[in-house]
Amino acid sequence: MPRFLYTLLLWLLVPLIPLRLLWRSLRQPEYLHHVGERFGFFDGVADKPVIWLHCVSVGETHAAAPLVDLLRQRYPGHKVLLTHATPTGRKAGEQLFGDSVLRAYLPYDLPFAVNRFLGHFRPRIGLLMETELWFNLIHACKAGKMPLLLVNARMSARSARGYARVSALVEDSLTQLAAIAAQTAADARRLCELGAPQAVVTGNLKFDVLPAKATAATLQRLCGVPRTIFLAASTREGEEALVLDAVQQAGIPGLLTIIVPRHPQRFDEVAVLLQTCGVRYRRRSENSVAGADDAVLLGDSMGEMAAYYAVCDFAFIGGSLLPYGGQNLIEACALGKPVLLGPHTYNFDEAASTAIMQGAAVRVWDAAALAAEIKELAHDAALRERMGAAGLAFAAGNRGAARRTLALVEKFI
Repeated sequence: MPRFLYTLLLWLLVPLIPLRLLWRSLRQPEYLHHVGERFGFFDGVADKPVIWLHCVSVGETHAAAPLVDLLRQRYPGHKVLLTHATPTGRKAGEQLFGDSVLRAYLPYDLPFAVNRFLGHFRPRIGLLMETELWFNLIHACKAGKMPLLLVNARMSARSARGYARVSALVEDSLTQLAAIAAQTAADARRLCELGAPQAVVTGNLKFDVLPAKATAATLQRLCGVPRTIFLAASTREGEEALVLDAVQQAGIPGLLTIIVPRHPQRFDEVAVLLQTCGVRYRRRSENSVAGADDAVLLGDSMGEMAAYYAVCDFAFIGGSLLPYGGQNLIEACALGKPVLLGPHTYNFDEAASTAIMQGAAVRVWDAAALAAEIKELAHDAALRERMGAAGLAFAAGNRGAARRTLALVEKFI
């Protein structure tokens, strides 16, 4: 009955789907591409048995990269299929793997669309990255006797409270999964409290994502004359104004601030904010060198976050100063960069707490505290070196999740 009511609600929402896609396409025209795939209509077929991974957007796609590489090495006779929910996730898959993997959108969780998807690709196994519970999809995989695993699974206390409101539906789905690989013991415990019969702890795949091999020479050139560089990475709506306020309060002569919004559809919005505030800036897309009087470089590019980290002296991780849950801090630590975090890091709760405890990161509570830390790090090279070394040790000490996850997957292929 709970799944019936859930499906009925989805059907009632179907007439709104074209309007939603059209609305989102105003900022990202790519939302109007491959629309048929969202309803289970696909072109082409795989010429090999398929291993399927669902990676909602950019973060999950990058996190899956080490596992995808191991799967391709271990099963050369299979084809990897990546499914996404967003155009940016699909683009990230293309940048990482080119044509070596199949790409598609995962259909909406309507029974007919899900069955068309499974019937078209006929995957031998499915892996859902992080916290992706699609109730009709899980049911269809179980009915079709296709093992479906939840890997790199995370379940924050906040998410657990939300799922508990539909506990019967969630418990039914969790029991139908072939296995669950959780990032931490706390994630595993919360999943079991929601009804999972068992969850093993394999670690966080993001620790296995090695820094990009490509150099940051181009970005270094665009930053102009050598000076202290502060990076505000993966910022969310409302945070850029707070960052600019903190930079102004810090008052560091010659400081270059790089702001990289989390979502590409906000690049122009942030440019307008900079203009309104009277801040001199350059856009990365202009490919022109920042002048000595340019205070901000707007990172309006995709797939270059590792390069932005490489050129900065220290970084603030966005999504954490306002209640968005925080973005990935691991990449900055893996490149030996001191990290500043806001109070809202529930998406990376254990990683954030451990990084702070080990001296790789510092928590700030508001723009004023961020300003104070910017000032201290800008003037203290020895502190930057200590925090960077702690970040490298923190990242290195938590690797191995990809191989542990592969060992679990091997039991079902």
